[in-house]
Amino acid sequence: MSPYSRSIFSRLVWGAGIISTVLLVALWWTTHQTVQTTLEEGARTQIDIDIAGLVDIYATNGRAELATRIADRVAVIPMEGNTPHYFLSDDKGARIAGDLEQWPALDPSVSESGLIPIGENSEGFARAVQLDRELRLVGARGLADSEPLLQRIGLVFLFGGAVLVALVVLLGRLAAARLQRRIERINVAFRDPHAEALSSLAEPKDGDEIDELTAHSGAALARVRNLMEAYRDTSDQLAHEIRTPLTHLDNRLVKTLREEPEAAVAEGLVAAREDIRRLVQTLESLLDIASSKARKGDRAGLKDFDMSAMVHRICDLYSGSAEETGHAFKWRIEGGVQFTGEEWQLSRVLTNLLDNAFKYVPAGGRIEVTLETQANRPILTVSDNGPGIATGERDRIFERFYRGGADEGDVAGSGLGLALAQAIAERHGLTLQVIDSKVGSTFRLS
Repeated sequence: MSPYSRSIFSRLVWGAGIISTVLLVALWWTTHQTVQTTLEEGARTQIDIDIAGLVDIYATNGRAELATRIADRVAVIPMEGNTPHYFLSDDKGARIAGDLEQWPALDPSVSESGLIPIGENSEGFARAVQLDRELRLVGARGLADSEPLLQRIGLVFLFGGAVLVALVVLLGRLAAARLQRRIERINVAFRDPHAEALSSLAEPKDGDEIDELTAHSGAALARVRNLMEAYRDTSDQLAHEIRTPLTHLDNRLVKTLREEPEAAVAEGLVAAREDIRRLVQTLESLLDIASSKARKGDRAGLKDFDMSAMVHRICDLYSGSAEETGHAFKWRIEGGVQFTGEEWQLSRVLTNLLDNAFKYVPAGGRIEVTLETQANRPILTVSDNGPGIATGERDRIFERFYRGGADEGDVAGSGLGLALAQAIAERHGLTLQVIDSKVGSTFRLS
């Protein structure tokens, strides 16, 4: 499907074309009916004048003169081609004069009028009158000559309308293409708000409402970009200010350990070093979570990569750990699964899930990784047969620092791994959730 077929402007253009066509058809039908009605009115007026003249001739000169005049009129073909037709008969229906084959279904006693067939393929407007008790007359004017005029009108509307609709669609398409290009400038800046794209939004073109929208969008994106840069600078500075003294402290502890202090002191120093490393890891995880949440929905930096290869590579690395820890580790990976995202970030989601599985599943337990696609969308599943997660805790395990009821002496961890995994998933428009399973726990990224 092309971008133009999805564009609102294209729908407006085709809508304008359809509306123009409908209006032209309606105008043609109205014109057709008006012309036809006008021709019928003209025929009605002409036949009324004819009848009035013949009635006057009969009243003045009698039946013989009337028959002669009718014969004369039938013999003469008018220049306009609207030929008159008559039927003069006695009270028994016998024709006295005229060219009509038979008396039509009109009542002369009430001077009835209406359309009647004339010949085999045409019709005309007629009126019947009762001249006296023994004489009646029908006069008619043919309407067949109106067909060429109506056909010409139809052809004018057909070709003229086709040209008009084509011009509407063409001009609309040109206007839509121009609007698309102007809107695309905004979309490019939203997809990748680099300095050049933002500066182009600040350049007015026509000074209309599109330019106003463009300028506001550029200003908003620039503010967001500046805030994000300030946030990153602050985060980096904060991390540096905290990490540096902790690193110095760790180095002092290392020097002290080299002096071979007493066993109790050395044990305390080693524990202190572990606390320092855990604190640094916690700080980095918190910064990563905040960064991922801040970039939620931001498509900048996302690239296509082979998700199958990434998952296979990580599973290969953990297979060695599984042999050492005594876990049954299996994986089933569909080949050629492509995804658009940050590969190193999504790899952290899988490694965090596997780290949790290897921590909490006892030796001899089973851990399985599955990558498949449904409706051309990847689904990554990590399942195990460990102790599982209580139903009441499933909504909280993705909270920062929540460890599912573990005591301080239990498995080590800061409680940030799943929170970070969920933040990375949301940044990529994915959902990480715990799904029901008969044994153990099952995490699904989809």
